[in-house]
Amino acid sequence: MKLHEYQAKDLFARYGIPVPRGEVASTAAEARSVAEKLGGKVVVKAQVHAGGRGKAGGVKLVQSPADAEKAAAGMLGRNLVTHQTSAKGVPVRKVLVSETTAIATELYLAVVVDGNAAAPLVMASRAGGMNIEEVAEKHPEQIIRVAGDPVYGLWPYRARDMARELGIPPKLVRDTTALISNLYRAFVELDCTLAEVNPLVITADEKVMAVDAKITIEDDALFRHPDLAKLADPEQEDELEHRADRAGVKYVKLENGTVGCMVNGAGLAMATMDITKKAGTNPANFLDVGGSANEERIAEAFSIIVSDTDVKAVLVNIFGGILRCDIAARGVVMGAERSRSRLPIVALMRGTNAKEGREILQASSLNVTFLNDLSEAAPAVAGVLSTRGGAR
Repeated sequence: MKLHEYQAKDLFARYGIPVPRGEVASTAAEARSVAEKLGGKVVVKAQVHAGGRGKAGGVKLVQSPADAEKAAAGMLGRNLVTHQTSAKGVPVRKVLVSETTAIATELYLAVVVDGNAAAPLVMASRAGGMNIEEVAEKHPEQIIRVAGDPVYGLWPYRARDMARELGIPPKLVRDTTALISNLYRAFVELDCTLAEVNPLVITADEKVMAVDAKITIEDDALFRHPDLAKLADPEQEDELEHRADRAGVKYVKLENGTVGCMVNGAGLAMATMDITKKAGTNPANFLDVGGSANEERIAEAFSIIVSDTDVKAVLVNIFGGILRCDIAARGVVMGAERSRSRLPIVALMRGTNAKEGREILQASSLNVTFLNDLSEAAPAVAGVLSTRGGAR
């Protein structure tokens, strides 16, 4: 679950991480009022779950409360399109109005999960304010990486060494060490998958401050943080992904895909996506209905898949275990009837009640092509798509 910048900064402040003064506003008039309190010259930032706001016009440095009101009016109620959003963009419902900061140096700091080290990883760089992926690709030597200990956390001397390697002035090493340690503590205690500051700045009056903030919380840990769960903003999510989340289905929409994939099991889902690529086309989604899915969840999952207008065919790959194939088949029929889908289906069912599942699909009015083995999927999908063309 992603948080807005103003929400992340509130959490940073709780953990002793210095942030600029600022308030969130929902109207242009509120933005003007906040600017007046902050002295007039402020930064107005659109609050969306996407990077690249500055280049897209979502960050404005203004010189007066009137300008702040004008900038907010130009953002609120509109969709902001950045390189991290779809062509449709994401809606701007709030703006953050913050005091300006006299920046002397920009740095990068983040804590992420390192699967190889099986521990949180602190990353820092002198190349702050830039796209860190670009820095990592072109200048990997500019990124400092320090893994924390899963049991003992981040040792203070490691944070201190990072501060020195970043070239922090000696008088600010202690403050920077504390900031790095506090960011690491927030990452662990809040069950984050990402806690990022870009840029982390040294101000002209020699202070260390987080002028931006990004936090992503692990969805599966939200039961431990009901207060954080309330901060979710469904409007910022893909509509189908949000619908899937409510249904208890793991679904991720993919760009340029035409084959909808319905599978039980994450590993099998990845293999199924590979099969669609082998067919010379692209998967439209990752979808795992889970082992304990019932007919209702299957029906909703199928409806979600076919609600994607890019989907031209559906590949159903079920390995019956805890989820029986007959349950999956009845769910597919229910979902197709509810959504009134006429899309062709390529189906492979093995395991528990596979015969019954095939019979249920055969007895329906659905256009189903049955497979006996996964190796048959690629040519079957390619054949169905070539026959159907762009029809739905």
